Amino acid sequence: MAQIRKDKDRETPALATSSLPDIIFMFLFFFMAVTTMKEVTFKVRVSPPMATEVTKLENKSLTRYIYVGKPMDQYKKSFGSETRIQLGDAFADVNELEEFIVSERSAMNENDQNLMTVSIKADKDTKMGVINDIKQSLRRAYALKIVYSANKRTAH
Repeated sequence: MAQIRKDKDRETPALATSSLPDIIFMFLFFFMAVTTMKEVTFKVRVSPPMATEVTKLENKSLTRYIYVGKPMDQYKKSFGSETRIQLGDAFADVNELEEFIVSERSAMNENDQNLMTVSIKADKDTKMGVINDIKQSLRRAYALKIVYSANKRTAH
């Protein structure tokens, strides 16, 4: 009969770490693929209006956003409580809108410049006069492809 011996002096083999870098890079690529970076820090409160006919944007990389609403509480002391326009991470005036559009368009690929879309994300309580001023400024900058952000209204 075979005898089973237990050697108490025998050590456990070392853990094989040769595949560890592969696993780490696999995790790194996974998180890089699924993580989205925060595009902008909101300085205005935007509660989009409700709409029944809502369509998703196809190519968000060609879209530039204009945020319109009342400043967040931490900015009210400096900027007041009236409706403000936010371009990127900064407050702006309607007069600065043309320059913003021109600089954003020039930063794009030459083939995509004509495909640029401007999305107006306005608070539902924003006065139409402000939106009209923004549209006039966009027209002067030849940004004629405009979309309005809204939330889909659920059926009653």
